[in-house]
Amino acid sequence: MKIVICPDKFKDSISAIDVCSSLKKGLLVNNSDLNIISCPMADGGEGSLEILNYYLDLKPEEIIVNDPLFRPIKSTYYLSGKTAYIEMSSASGLYLLKKEERNCMNTSSIGTGQLILDAIKKGATSINLFVGGSATNDGGIGIASALGYLFYDSLDNLLIPKGQNLLSIHRIDKSEVKFNLKKININVICDVNNPLHGKNGAACVFASQKGANPNEINQLDKGLINLESVLIKHDFPNIANIPGSGAAGGVGGGSIAFLGAKLISGIQNFIKITQLERLIKDCNLIITGEGKLDSQTEKGKVISGVSKLALKYKKPIIAICGDADLETSKKLGIKKVYTILERAKSIEDSKKRVRDYLTEIGMELLTNL
Repeated sequence: MKIVICPDKFKDSISAIDVCSSLKKGLLVNNSDLNIISCPMADGGEGSLEILNYYLDLKPEEIIVNDPLFRPIKSTYYLSGKTAYIEMSSASGLYLLKKEERNCMNTSSIGTGQLILDAIKKGATSINLFVGGSATNDGGIGIASALGYLFYDSLDNLLIPKGQNLLSIHRIDKSEVKFNLKKININVICDVNNPLHGKNGAACVFASQKGANPNEINQLDKGLINLESVLIKHDFPNIANIPGSGAAGGVGGGSIAFLGAKLISGIQNFIKITQLERLIKDCNLIITGEGKLDSQTEKGKVISGVSKLALKYKKPIIAICGDADLETSKKLGIKKVYTILERAKSIEDSKKRVRDYLTEIGMELLTNL
């Protein structure tokens, strides 16, 4: 029996690589002759570079950049020849801030822009930017400012590139941009397909997770609408309704406008890198998973991408998650769902003993098919 294990990480708990090893350990206890293929996945968000490093030979580059609150920190990106791999969360991630510091009115993606600039200076002509897990809702103006764009209000005052100032942008100066867009190929790999603004946009869907209150969410959404308007006025492309433009607080759309970037589905990118489709074609069972299976799962997450392949090749698929919404799992065609929370004594226990619980599920899994 050939089994493909292809989960995402369980956020704040366990990496995708460790999910694979824990499940495999359990599966082999009573079934030592199984052919188990571990294929850890990512969707373009946090943890993407760890998965890339699992499959590719990458060279780390560590530099000093600004964190989301403009403080100096060490951050790492990776090079392979003339291709750079940059994870936004390593410079602009929510995890870099204490809980009381989190408010995307005040945060900036400038550190991510500094990583991009350093990669270009070191000869990169192709940049893969993995967005997700950001602390920001600045429409990408922080990234743009690091690369030379300047933003002014109606009184021609230079604006600090942060979420709060989106509503004040009146003029964009690109005369100081530090590189030739035509010579750099930039791909933004994202894990959601939300538009820039509106009820399904960056601010309304994600800003509360980044510390914004309802009034601030409304202001941020209006700020993104203003950014779109000013961009059009300055002959930038219209980005508002492009799927994924709302990724990472509007960095998806901002990257198209300011960097000439292309948006790429994170899960599709990793399906290609891992050759997952080829592995699934001739397997007997697929096991996938992520921290939480919910309505967001359908919007470009790992389980969604894997379930589409399962449907295409008519393969049974099982999901193992921290927690799960069963209605969503039914929509995705998942045969059975196991959750850590149904076994754990508490959320804290579920994180502390996640490896044990995954191994336990692996031991039981085939007997319950």
